[in-house]
Amino acid sequence: MKFGIVTFPGSNCDYDAYRAVVDELGAEATYLWHKTEDLEGVDVVVLPGGFSYGDYLRAGAIARFSPIMREVVAHAGRGGPVLAICNGFQIACEAGLLPGALVRNAGMRFVSEAVYLSVENEGTMFTSQYEKDAVLRIPIAHGEGRYVADATTLARLEDNGQVVFRYCDAGGSATGEANPNGSMRGIAGIVSAEGNVLGMMPHPERAVDSLLGPADGKLLFESLLARVAV
Repeated sequence: MKFGIVTFPGSNCDYDAYRAVVDELGAEATYLWHKTEDLEGVDVVVLPGGFSYGDYLRAGAIARFSPIMREVVAHAGRGGPVLAICNGFQIACEAGLLPGALVRNAGMRFVSEAVYLSVENEGTMFTSQYEKDAVLRIPIAHGEGRYVADATTLARLEDNGQVVFRYCDAGGSATGEANPNGSMRGIAGIVSAEGNVLGMMPHPERAVDSLLGPADGKLLFESLLARVAV
């Protein structure tokens, strides 16, 4: 199983994703430069966090036009898994891989802290190793992480089980105080209707080594390994 980790100008979490895959998962990974048009036969594409193109215009708006994104969209169209983290989530929404958008945090400030997430759907290829309603501790680091969508889209996401992660408190309750950025319905991560593209603002790749803190993100990568490497 091979992961392809896309690097855009301004990416800063590509190395974290690489180390999570190689060191913790024991899988193969390669970096994919944004100008390439070859995914090099990877099984999973990772759109990592950072500030692609300096977040000019709006986060993810320019990266969406990078040559590699044509191949990423085609990969997703064939059912290939795409893991879009933080800035990657923003790019995926801009590219039409996921519905909705990420806008400025409600407090208009950059937020960097560890937050709690509830696992809303354990039946996806990204969450199969988690238990339903499990509460995870995962770090966030973003200024434009407030998920927004129209009422019809929000209802569809809820009805179809596409809301995968939701901000919550330590007890698993999705309170307003536990929502770090004002995301609608406390949404922290969603999956595409086809189930093969996951976008999330928290950073699971930064929560894989228990020596550094909670390792609640590791099961996400292990879920992918269990579902894809068969």
